[in-house]
Amino acid sequence: MTDIQLIASDLDGTLLRHDGSLSPRTVAAVKAAVKAGFQMVLASGRPPRTMQPIADQLGLRNIGVCSNGAILYDFDKQAVIENRHVPRDVLKNIILRLKEREPSVCFATEHGHHVGTEPHFPRPDTWVSGVAPKIGDIDTLCAEDVIKLAVHHPDHAVETLAELVRAVTGNELSVTFSGMHFVEVAAAGVSKALGLADVCKRLGVDPKNVVAFGDMPNDLAMLSFVGRGVAVGNAHPDVMAEGYETTGTNDQDGVAQVIEALVAARSKAAE
Repeated sequence: MTDIQLIASDLDGTLLRHDGSLSPRTVAAVKAAVKAGFQMVLASGRPPRTMQPIADQLGLRNIGVCSNGAILYDFDKQAVIENRHVPRDVLKNIILRLKEREPSVCFATEHGHHVGTEPHFPRPDTWVSGVAPKIGDIDTLCAEDVIKLAVHHPDHAVETLAELVRAVTGNELSVTFSGMHFVEVAAAGVSKALGLADVCKRLGVDPKNVVAFGDMPNDLAMLSFVGRGVAVGNAHPDVMAEGYETTGTNDQDGVAQVIEALVAARSKAAE
């Protein structure tokens, strides 16, 4: 087995239970891994503002891969290390083409420190986590640098909408989705794999010595990038179809199960 040096994990649907909480077992496993000398990296579609409390609960003070790799964030200094904005001219062109193709689409914007939504974008409270969104038309919202564009359609399933958005954007932008009711659009090339590659370079860790956990299509690039990709038992069919190693579900502490085994193996090797 490849010598694992770094553990990377998605949050929602993976490290977190379905109610959004961290189980005591997971917290203990992560802290034990750090104590045993493993690097632990959180990699999520979430922005820094909603990842920081989770990092704090886990006692992590390192770099986080936020917004699907568009932001690298220092949890200790609570500062952005690097970000990748969506080029404004490309973004405006894509929005115009999407509206022409599907007039019923509506948009929201993620800026890292706050969000914006069009008036008809549904249930913003499910992803802004208490931050009052700026409400306005999409042109106004895009006047500021955008980290991620969220696209919603009232009738299309998110999988169908993702195919539609990819057909419009081509290779100009990165398109994925997680467990939410919208498709996520970022700068071309942005993915959790891109962000994790940067972290690995900064820490001097070879990707083959990394294990990563995920559950949704936005985790696929990361799972294929590392030496050992692991899907939780509740993973999306698109993830399961790739044939990755599987563990228990997020509510069964699937990630903790693997981490505990890694810690035990390292402890035994040190004897």
